[in-house]
Amino acid sequence: MLRTIDLRGRALSPAELLEAVPRATAAREEALATAARIVGDVASHGETALRDQAERFDGVTGHDIRVPAAHLDEALASLDPAVRAALEEAIARVREASAAQVPAPMTTELGPGARVTQRWQPVRRVGLYVPGGKAVYPSSVVMNVVPAQVAGVSEIALASPPQREHGGRVHPVILGAAKLLGVEEVYAMGGAGAIGALAHGVAGLGLDPVDVVTGPGNNFVAAAKRAVAGLVGTDAEAGATEILIVADDSADPVLVAVDLISQAEHDEQASAVLVTASERLAGRVAAAIRPRAAATRHAARVEVALSGPQSAIVLVDDLAAATAFSNAYAPEHLELHLDAPRPEDFVHAGAVFVGPDSPVSLGDYLAGSNHVLPTGGQARYSAGLSAATFLRPQQVIEYDRAALGAVRDAIVVLAEAEALPAHGEAVVARFESPAG
Repeated sequence: MLRTIDLRGRALSPAELLEAVPRATAAREEALATAARIVGDVASHGETALRDQAERFDGVTGHDIRVPAAHLDEALASLDPAVRAALEEAIARVREASAAQVPAPMTTELGPGARVTQRWQPVRRVGLYVPGGKAVYPSSVVMNVVPAQVAGVSEIALASPPQREHGGRVHPVILGAAKLLGVEEVYAMGGAGAIGALAHGVAGLGLDPVDVVTGPGNNFVAAAKRAVAGLVGTDAEAGATEILIVADDSADPVLVAVDLISQAEHDEQASAVLVTASERLAGRVAAAIRPRAAATRHAARVEVALSGPQSAIVLVDDLAAATAFSNAYAPEHLELHLDAPRPEDFVHAGAVFVGPDSPVSLGDYLAGSNHVLPTGGQARYSAGLSAATFLRPQQVIEYDRAALGAVRDAIVVLAEAEALPAHGEAVVARFESPAG
């Protein structure tokens, strides 16, 4: 089911490592072109485009795109008590961890009367996307909403696909989670069209454009974020899920197998990769996967994901080679099943799960960490969703007359060096008054 990539006996350059990384590149390229067309259609035709897309992709017509308040109230009232308790626990944990991500203002005194303050201002309005195609993700409501609230965002709009099985409504568990968090502005719209609507706004629905769009989704949702980047801020492109497991002979092959399967059940485009120097472990994991993949509820989806070009067992010479491969891959989720793990060596990953008792499933729900993470290698330069996603660092400069006078001559010199004399003149003018 999982193909094998044998890199043993080869000293690979960073560029060659990137080429060896298993990726479904054709699917991502197709998604970029399609998403751009969908976003453009929404920008031009608004609600009409959204309704056409709902009929085509979701099999829904005539539904309330803007969710009535009564639907939210009904959903919360009907929420299973056990699910509500689990969501409340997740909310508390994510809220506590997110609070640690908000920096305190810091003032630097550069001299008498010379002060620069760094402060972090929340964006005003955000659009949060919660997927709802092949699965239902109330946990993503928590992961999106809580950091925005902790950051101090004043307006939150949430979008999730309409469900044919629920008469075109957003899934009631997602609505219940939104109401539990106090989110009142919710839209039944999905995929790339939802991202376009949040970014451009839809006047007929009373949907004002947002400042930042965040949230996970499939490759079309991730590509749509690229299409609206520059118009609005976005988090990293959290597309089809990825798990990379680095393991040695100390690993339990069954635990490795079930963790690979757990991410493969998300989507046919999900990536599941094992990297190991142990041919023995590789064989035992492959053997353990087959019966468990066949027995799981979403067996067909899992088989497609594990058989795709984006999934593999990668054999390497040693732990150093495994580390280099992982850092080149830059996975969304990285699990370390190692006798002596050194997470500090794995510098490129959305989130790192250390040891057999820290599976990705823990991070998906109740670790307190955020599960909206960069995919497609973006963990090399992008961070996962956090309170910081919704904050802008802003500098406040306060100099008095004496402090400005202390640097007046240096400003004039640099202004002349850059052939911008008016810059210097603007400073000198402040000392040409009688007080100067």
